[in-house]
Amino acid sequence: MFEGQRIAAVVPALNEALHIGDVLRRMPAFVDLIVVVDDGSSDGTAATAEAVGDPRIQVIRHPQPRGVGGATVSGMQRALEHGADIVVKVDGDGQMDPTRMETLLTPLTRDGYDYAKANRFLDARALQQMPLPRLLGNFALTFLTKLASGYWHVFDPQNGYVAAKASALQALELPRIATGFFFENDMLIHLNILNYRVKDVPLPAYYGNEKSSLQVKRILVTFPFCLARGFCQRVWEKYMLRDFSPIALFWLVGFSLMLGGGSFGMITWVRSVWSGHAATTGTVMLSVLPFLLGFELILQAIILEIRESPR
Repeated sequence: MFEGQRIAAVVPALNEALHIGDVLRRMPAFVDLIVVVDDGSSDGTAATAEAVGDPRIQVIRHPQPRGVGGATVSGMQRALEHGADIVVKVDGDGQMDPTRMETLLTPLTRDGYDYAKANRFLDARALQQMPLPRLLGNFALTFLTKLASGYWHVFDPQNGYVAAKASALQALELPRIATGFFFENDMLIHLNILNYRVKDVPLPAYYGNEKSSLQVKRILVTFPFCLARGFCQRVWEKYMLRDFSPIALFWLVGFSLMLGGGSFGMITWVRSVWSGHAATTGTVMLSVLPFLLGFELILQAIILEIRESPR
């Protein structure tokens, strides 16, 4: 136990036989339960985990891969069934240091936060170890996730080293969370809908010879759509369904005006090019004014969300 709280560690793993043993042996003594979820591995990951011999370890085997999110949800549900007060997700690839788990737990046990996540970008030395493509991709996804989730003070949303109170996980309806690599981002969106407090904790990641199953091209194609869908879901549930807020009006009218003004301007420009005649000042203003007004409303919505973001 840690400060009177029963702690469970969930370790999703796909073909991590080379690393998972070391990860499990480094688990702190205060961890009461370790749930290893073998997500359809073909390299003996489950057997390696069981061979560690720690009585705290329980292994869940998925016959077919469900994705890191699906594996994590399975582990979290098992942890909740065993009465865990706080659940920590630790990936099985060795990039997360289990011995520093206490830093992640303290905001939940002492400061009243509901969810804490590691932030690699707060450690300058650790940033130098991060591959450049992954670094640039994280910067882009961080901004889009801020927009979609409403947590503008949260950075590095792709970091999977997280801790959550059992009360928050039970309220989230875990089966609704995305099952793939979008899991961490979708978790933030659902936490914001329920107005839970999230804390960034500076913790570095370690990059060795492990092979990531994350496909950059696939992420670039799927994540923008998932984030857009999550954004619409959050605005609908938080600002319209649960408690109507002017923020929803700003988002809706702002996007409509920007889209309408931008579309009208594009059509006008194409017509001018084809006809060889420049558009009149009045026609141009019919495009510019709605676009600028919509942009201003969206900025106002962002400012209000930053002020209301649960901290």
